[in-house]
Amino acid sequence: MSSPCALLAWTFLTLLGLGVAQEDLTPCSPIVPRREWRALPSTCKQRLDLPVRCVVVSHTAGSPCDTPASCMRQVQNVQHYHVRTRGWCDVTYNFLIGEDGLVYEGRGWDIQGAHAGGGWNSKSIGISFMGNYMDRAPPQRALRAAQSLLACGVARGALSPNYEVKGHRDVQQTLSPGDQLYEIIQTWPHYRY
Repeated sequence: MSSPCALLAWTFLTLLGLGVAQEDLTPCSPIVPRREWRALPSTCKQRLDLPVRCVVVSHTAGSPCDTPASCMRQVQNVQHYHVRTRGWCDVTYNFLIGEDGLVYEGRGWDIQGAHAGGGWNSKSIGISFMGNYMDRAPPQRALRAAQSLLACGVARGALSPNYEVKGHRDVQQTLSPGDQLYEIIQTWPHYRY
């Protein structure tokens, strides 16, 4: 079975409750594990001290993806750029969100990301929406996936129950997460400037 077909089958089985998306029994929606999107091996070692109190939301500012196959290619492209071009130890984000409504595991819950400067990496989870959200908003299914991921983080003990959501531009001089996505996250209950 080709890899995009395997990913689609995995997604279908997970939605039916037959696939294994997590190693534990927390009430988490499916997270596409690194092995499923064929991630390069990580050399990152710095662990997070969990639970963290912050989540930094960004966008990749690149091409969007709206199917499991196109999102798998896109997350591979992001990782290739971060590892092969920039020379970093892995993709910089803990998780990436596709317009297909799926969450893709980056560094995961335990490994410190490199998604923001100024000391934010050691005290936050970095979530990046794949696409450019300056002039358009992500679809509802992507926004629901992000909300589900945040609830999952609390259920797993990776996020403090009173965590704060911040836009990338709140912690670093950047246009990320884009004007449209930034307006949306400012309405989320845990958003703090």
